Parts: sequence; C-alpha cells; structure tokens
Amino acid sequence: MADVPARAEAIDPAWLTRALSARHPGVRVAAVEIAQRAEVTNAHAWLRVRYDEAAGAPESLFCKLLPNDPTRRSAIAATNMGLREARFYADLAPKLAMRVPRVHAVDLDPSDGAFVLLLEDLETTGCTVSSGPESPSVDAAARALEDLAGLHVRFEDAATRRREAGWVAPPDPPSDYGSMRLAEGLAQHREKLTDAFAEMATLYIDERDALHAVWSAGPATVIHGDCHIGNLFFDAGRVGFLDWGMVVVSTPLRDLSYFLAMSLSVADRRAHERALIRHYLEARRALGGLSIGFDAAWLAHRLHAAYLAPASCQIVTFPPDATPRRKRFAAAFLERASAAIEDLESRAALREHARI
Repeated sequence: MADVPARAEAIDPAWLTRALSARHPGVRVAAVEIAQRAEVTNAHAWLRVRYDEAAGAPESLFCKLLPNDPTRRSAIAATNMGLREARFYADLAPKLAMRVPRVHAVDLDPSDGAFVLLLEDLETTGCTVSSGPESPSVDAAARALEDLAGLHVRFEDAATRRREAGWVAPPDPPSDYGSMRLAEGLAQHREKLTDAFAEMATLYIDERDALHAVWSAGPATVIHGDCHIGNLFFDAGRVGFLDWGMVVVSTPLRDLSYFLAMSLSVADRRAHERALIRHYLEARRALGGLSIGFDAAWLAHRLHAAYLAPASCQIVTFPPDATPRRKRFAAAFLERASAAIEDLESRAALREHARI
C-alpha cells in the first residue's frame, strides 16, 4: 500500500479504496468526510463514506492513528502501542472467537510506528462503550472470562505462540512515568486518596521493579494487558474487547484480576469474584489449558490488585482540564482501584507472599 496517512485528512477516496479492498473486494469509494474527531492517547476520527460500489463496506468507519501533535506523535510511536494493536487486528483477531471491533482495514509502517486502523463504528452497530460507572452484568462478565480463557489457552503453548504470535513480546521494562505521576498525586492530592491506595502508591514508588517481577510471574501466554472498563464495549449483553495496544506475553492471571477489579462494579466484584475466578478456571480446564488451582489464582488476584495504583497514575494527578466525561470515568476508575486494593488486602499479600 502507499504511504500510511499521517492524519485523517489525508485519507482520500483512492487510498481508502485500496485499504478496504482486501476485506471488501470490488469496493470503490466515491467520497469520504470526517464527521467527528477526538484525541485521547491516539487520534480518533469517525469517517462517513459514500461509495460507487460498497461491496459490503459500511458507510461509517472508526479511524485510529497516531496523534497529530508532532511531539506526542513521536512519543506514542516510540511505545509501539499502535503497531501492536494494528498487528493484533491483522494477525490475531481472525483466529479468536472473542468479540472485538470488526476490522475493515489495517495499514502500518514499522519503520516509523505509523499506523491506520479502520474499525467498526460501534455506535452505528448498536453497541455501547461505558463512560465509567457502567459495568457488565455478572453473567456477561462470566462470558467475557470464557473469551479471555480462549485467548489465554490458545497461546500458552510456546510453539503455537512463536508460530502464530511471535511478534508479541513480554512487557517493556517499567519506566519512571508511573512513579512520577503517583508522586505528583501524593504530593498534591493526598486528601482525595484512601489510605490503602496511598500506601500502595508509595510502595510502588519505592519498589517498582520488584513489584513488576511479581506481576510477571506465572505461566506465559498472550494477554490483553489492559482490560479495564474503558477498553470494553457491550453488544446485546456480550462484552467486547477494545484497545489492544498493550497486548503482551505475560501471566493470564493478570488479565483475570484486572478484569474483575476494573470492569465489575465494586458491589458485584465483592459478591461474585470468587465464583467468577472458579468459572474462569473451569473454562480453562474445558479448553485443555494448563491447570491452575483456585488458591493460586486467588493469591494472584490479591497480588495483582497492587497494580491498580500505577494503573491509576494519570488519574491521581486530577488534571484541571479534564472534560466532564473524563472526570466521570476517572472517578469510577479510582473508586474501583481503591476498593480492590483495600478489600483484597493487597499490601498484606505482598508482605507475606512476596516479601515486599
């Protein structure tokens, strides 16, 4: 394909026709316009497309690409998050039974990290994305854990992983970013943080590398790596998974714990987390996965709850320019994280079982 468009404005009918033709043979685009745009980590645009020949392609597309600002563009490109997500949709998504956004085109350039994803516009297909407080039902969460088990079991065999997902790597070494943001939050907004959260944030600042070693322990497989409520969507009661930029090789128990703590409501997690862990383990067994006992999974859940402090590192800075929607999401995110750290006695688990 020709050069990867740097901005949504560069997507013209000729380029879009070429991009869509692999999945929609015979497509011919007559016109394309940007209906809406936003910039979070990456640049987002919603495209409205008119066709001379649609060949099954939709009239609305969600477009994701690197940020427009040159400094942020370089910084995000250096993380390779966009390339990982693009390769997930190109290489792995077709192999999985999970509900993910339908893929209409993928273009990427590993030389500079540029990418374009053209995905299902979820709002036009009847799906919803949580703004923060909304959570999956317990039944939907159980189905989502079955989907995660399918991902985890498929790639826990090292030979299969090399053959089908050899580009997926372990997590990068931790940077100072999380520690710096947590220190800022503790210094400027301590009164907004629970004692248990503040204790865990301080521990992360002091023992970052040791904690990351704990969170990486266990059987290895391909995991989503970031399955909190903001990276999920709902489709007629089924949970779908968004934002695969942090797909890595790590322990499946990381996905399990993070999903339970950061997608369910606090009340549902407290009431159902043990049963849902057992459900996930049974789903693994039914698929022929490596055996993991409940006690080991429960301990991992407690240990991984400590990760919720660095996961909240941007939120605890309470940026004054956050939009009302962002503030709503942040409040729900921090509530879930704080409650899980305290409920699961994560600090005690680290002291007793990891000697940290």
